[in-house]
Amino acid sequence: MGDGSMDKLVDDGRGPANSVFPTDASNRALSEQTITDRIFSAVLERRLPPGIKLPENVLCQAYGVSRARIRRVLLMLQERGVVELRSNRGAFVAKPSPDDARNVFAARRAIESSIVQDAARHIVDEQLADLRQHVELEAAAQVARQRHDAIRLSGRFHVRLAEIAGNPVLTRIIAELVARSSLIIGLFGSSGTSCFDDEHRILLEAVGARDAVRAAEVMLRHLEHIEKDLELTSGPAGPIDLRAVLAS
Repeated sequence: MGDGSMDKLVDDGRGPANSVFPTDASNRALSEQTITDRIFSAVLERRLPPGIKLPENVLCQAYGVSRARIRRVLLMLQERGVVELRSNRGAFVAKPSPDDARNVFAARRAIESSIVQDAARHIVDEQLADLRQHVELEAAAQVARQRHDAIRLSGRFHVRLAEIAGNPVLTRIIAELVARSSLIIGLFGSSGTSCFDDEHRILLEAVGARDAVRAAEVMLRHLEHIEKDLELTSGPAGPIDLRAVLAS
């Protein structure tokens, strides 16, 4: 991962390697935060796999902005833990280790068990209805094998619970942990999915019943299942075919 052939696929500006980035003229007006969020989403949805290089010139061309702005974007992404900046080599999507994976899920268990209890106490009927619709969309995406949509919706479910809990600081932390989890699942996941939709339904039932204790128990069990689905003794069997990943 991150070898010369992969970098060339990104650098040459041809074909599907560019498809993760928008290229319309309106990009010239994009803010640094918007560009950061777009790249962040591409990582979250695993359209940008772990270890891939993010050349500044490609990003400048894709978004129609200067290198100075792209460098500030990359610094923000580094702060979120999804990009690594390597001296004299450039920026790469982070490639977590097995220890990173264990630490991320330990953090998620510690934080999300508390968050879901607050969500159960604060949720209103309109929010509950929105979450139920969200879970239906997630299940439909999985049935239709729309992998990117399923990944995005799965992560968004956890972030939405944090938003409902009402602590913006914890919401940002969870958004970052969800992104790191997506990278980890991309490397070590054995089932190819980031969450199990039936468990989201069960979790939502506990939240809808305003049962904070049960919601916390379900959340812990849910996160444990995701972590147990990881094969932390090794990463992928070989180099990633970037074109195939982006075309999937």
